[in-house]
Amino acid sequence: MAKQRKRLLIVDGYNVLRSGSRYRWQPRADEDYTDDFFNTARERLINDVANYAGRDMGAIIVFDAADNELSEGSRTKIGGVQVIFSPAGQSADKVIEKLAHDARERQVETLVVTSDATIQDTTFGFGVDRMSADGFSREVGMYYEEARLDETPKVAQKN
Repeated sequence: MAKQRKRLLIVDGYNVLRSGSRYRWQPRADEDYTDDFFNTARERLINDVANYAGRDMGAIIVFDAADNELSEGSRTKIGGVQVIFSPAGQSADKVIEKLAHDARERQVETLVVTSDATIQDTTFGFGVDRMSADGFSREVGMYYEEARLDETPKVAQKN
């Protein structure tokens, strides 16, 4: 029996929420990351990542909490997706770079989703694949469209 390759999807959470066409959200001056709309957007992203990764790959979403002095770098698993908030003083970029590097060291095929050019360049140097936030948005949209079409009742052909 052939051994299945290990695969990992790492998503730059806030970058995708700001840059991906499926999620685009621009904060108003009076909004912060605890706003209800933003919580809904985070939940939608987590659901989309869970569906996209399916059973084929592990999935991690990293949200930047560097400016939150109370953040301890918590990790939670929601629907099979590991959700990480970076610890205070450490950017999500550094967490993503470390996760990608460690995965490649373990010979895990890794895909990083971000539109941040620095992360893309750094992780590409590790031999990690990358996808833009908008590319991910399109892929997820196509996934749901294919699922919708698969469930559309078929009309029997008459000969």
